[in-house]
Amino acid sequence: MVRPAMLLVSPMLAIALVMSLVTTTAVAADRKDPMAEWKGRMTGLDTRIKAAQSEAELHELQGQMDQLLQACAQARGCDIAQLLPIYRAASAARSNPVSMKDDNDDGGDGPDEMIDVAGDKTPQQATADALLDERNRHFLDMVKMNPAVQAGIRRWLTDMRPSLMASYENFQYLKSSMLPAFQSRGLSEALLFGIIAKESNGKVHVGSRVGAVGPLQFMPATGRRFGLGQDGSGFDTRYDPKMSSAAAAEYFSERYAELNNNIELSLAAYNGGEGRALRVYQASGGRSFWDADVYAQFPAETRDYVPMVIAAAWLYLHPREYGVRFPRVSDRPAQIKLEKPTSFNEMTICMGNARGTDGYLRALRNMNPRYSPDTWLSAGTVLNATTAMSRAYSWNCTSGRRAELAHELMTADARSALVRIGPLEPGATSAASAQIEQAGIGAATQDPATRIQPLAVAAPPPKAIAKPAPRVEKKEKPKRVKQYRVAKGDTLGRIADKHDCDLKALAKANGLHAPGYVVKPGSSIKLEGCDN
Repeated sequence: MVRPAMLLVSPMLAIALVMSLVTTTAVAADRKDPMAEWKGRMTGLDTRIKAAQSEAELHELQGQMDQLLQACAQARGCDIAQLLPIYRAASAARSNPVSMKDDNDDGGDGPDEMIDVAGDKTPQQATADALLDERNRHFLDMVKMNPAVQAGIRRWLTDMRPSLMASYENFQYLKSSMLPAFQSRGLSEALLFGIIAKESNGKVHVGSRVGAVGPLQFMPATGRRFGLGQDGSGFDTRYDPKMSSAAAAEYFSERYAELNNNIELSLAAYNGGEGRALRVYQASGGRSFWDADVYAQFPAETRDYVPMVIAAAWLYLHPREYGVRFPRVSDRPAQIKLEKPTSFNEMTICMGNARGTDGYLRALRNMNPRYSPDTWLSAGTVLNATTAMSRAYSWNCTSGRRAELAHELMTADARSALVRIGPLEPGATSAASAQIEQAGIGAATQDPATRIQPLAVAAPPPKAIAKPAPRVEKKEKPKRVKQYRVAKGDTLGRIADKHDCDLKALAKANGLHAPGYVVKPGSSIKLEGCDN
């Protein structure tokens, strides 16, 4: 009777032992993988993002995912690289929200309102290089502690908010040509954006009153040192985004090397001169830019420049934390091969604009800096662009009514609006008509079929013209020059002031010489050159 009882107990003990082993193994696995909780939370957010039913819910979940990455970046023992694949997967899923509409959306995007967000577009909040860059971790620590940077953030979010938005949009078009140089030297994307936002707002063709030009505002001498300047064709390569970015990346690598990787002092060198920054750094024994004695040795412009660049970089990494919604811009590189002669101005008209943007003129100029907006480009010219710009050109600028309207607007001549309806009086030509004829405009440029012809009017009898009376010229009497007797204490200057005289004319008329113009009491002088 004992054996059956033992047979019944043994399976139960076996099950208990197996469960205990599984639990022990799971606990041990958790202890061996400190990232399990982080990955679990990230995976949970990923699942919720993919199931989101509204734009508001999606934005909330995206914000939580960004905050989780930021928390990992600051936490000891958290390997952010293990979270990035999950983050990228969620980004790819949310980059094509075909079934969602913004709360304020008034319709879908057609060919006239293209927003290209599909594919492997870089997340707006933080790229892999930006999150892993130690310098951006320094941004995280510094902005919470530094009122100067916080003041910079305040300025970007208030009166300078339009500049921040314009800088972001322009940067998206420039990123494909400018970012590789920074990444190859270990410099962060956010830093590049901050510099561009402060230097030029992402406008390639801007220049300063002191001679700095281009998206990164290189001075002529510094530009030449890093291979920038006239290329022999009349183009200054300081305006070239790719070449200027390579020069800036090399410049910052040099400054980091000699300034102990100090971001603030490197930025101060970029704005206020590398010689000054190095002298201050060496004299202070390597103290921080925010040290009162160090800070005071830089000009006001540099003291403003450094925190403003860092503030812009911080906002680039954490827009949602401050309620910033950057415009979604297609940044995937493409090319446009012109099918017929055109100009950037004409292309801007026919290509239209994506909702919330100002059109493509700035993008065309930034990505093709050698051409002016009104330069007519021949068919076959290849231009740098994005996929959205290429589609807009193909759909709207090669043929069809939009292309015809754009060409009609570009060839319109304001002078042809003037019409000639004949002289104001028969037999006479008005001064205005004569000016129009001299300028070669008016009836000569008006289509004969639309020209307004004058009405036939009977000519009035000629009027008698009265002869003017002969003019009698009066002879002017020569003006009598007044004399003045010099009194005691008089000087020539006092006499000139008293009688409203020109001092030099008065001295010349009386033969007096500088510097003394000495006059003797009791003598007489001529008051020439005087009003009184």
